[in-house]
Amino acid sequence: MKIVHFADLHLDTGFAWAGAGGTAARQRRQSLRDSLGSVTALARDLGAGALFCGGDLYEHDRVTPDTGRFLRATFADLAPCPVYLAPGNHDWYGPDSLYALVDWSPNVHVFDEPRLEPVSLRNGLTLWGAAHCAPANTGNFFEGFAPDGPGVHVALCHAAERTGLAQQGSGKQPHAPFDAQDIERAGLTHAFLGHYHRPRDAARHTYPGNPDPLAFGEVGRRGAVVATIGPDGKVTTERRDVATTAAHDLTLDVTGCFSQQEVRNRLARTADNRRGVVRLTVEGELHSDVDLRGDDLRRTLLEFFDAVQVRFGPLRAGYDIEGIGQEQTVRGQFVRDVLAASLQEDETRRVLAAGLRALEGRTDLETL
Repeated sequence: MKIVHFADLHLDTGFAWAGAGGTAARQRRQSLRDSLGSVTALARDLGAGALFCGGDLYEHDRVTPDTGRFLRATFADLAPCPVYLAPGNHDWYGPDSLYALVDWSPNVHVFDEPRLEPVSLRNGLTLWGAAHCAPANTGNFFEGFAPDGPGVHVALCHAAERTGLAQQGSGKQPHAPFDAQDIERAGLTHAFLGHYHRPRDAARHTYPGNPDPLAFGEVGRRGAVVATIGPDGKVTTERRDVATTAAHDLTLDVTGCFSQQEVRNRLARTADNRRGVVRLTVEGELHSDVDLRGDDLRRTLLEFFDAVQVRFGPLRAGYDIEGIGQEQTVRGQFVRDVLAASLQEDETRRVLAAGLRALEGRTDLETL
């Protein structure tokens, strides 16, 4: 049997970095919906026997009735292919959740208990699914579990495998934590999971990763997983890209740029006609004569990208700070005072650049 598995779409995410209520954030939220369309199209084109969702389909605290109508129509259009939904900690099952309020089409099955419950996928193949029924403190779904009857048994849930738990040591409560060996101990052939946004494959469990970019710095091939479950329980998987938006991490080195136009030209070459969303890191030595402002960089990038985030890496003011600090002048004393002030490195750079420009009588005091 062939199934398509995805998780962690997070419909209605705020995207605060893109302005939450602005156009860019709305475009990102639409992209998530478009990616779900790609997932269901993949299931339809493959003639999949089922579509699995491992939780965090949407954001409970931000979800809208429109999202409920969208989800109902999207999954209904996939009929007769069955859709199995296992709520996670962000879309936990409760009386006011979309899972309880939406009049789902007959091909949709929502797991609504905080323990593994069975549904038959076909003769000899049983799916066990569970739901988070609260936003936190859900226990190990596999502990003490044993499937009923012969055949092949697989699981669908939102859970955190402890050996890779990113939250360990952070003081955060893990969500449905388990150990990898718990799956085999429970008599399950494989577990199709959600929770980790970084895709992961193990002998007996699979995390597909979030299918469309939610943040910058995400690594690994994420998307939907196409899994084939053999009569003997052997599971083979392959990953398919379903994202409609690409996320880029770009670096702009401003060293050697002696004018704003040179910075713009270098930025355009760095962008290289890419599309999607971008996080730009600015670094290098900024020449003292260049009036470079963050808004200028954002406006330039928005000619190419839907959403932009600008941050500053190692960026040095283009002044000979050491030499100026030895001068017996007003600006020499200014430099010595700033260096003695024990400011953060980035703040020191900003204060020095703005102050030295002011002492030159310049008005472009805003610095990166």
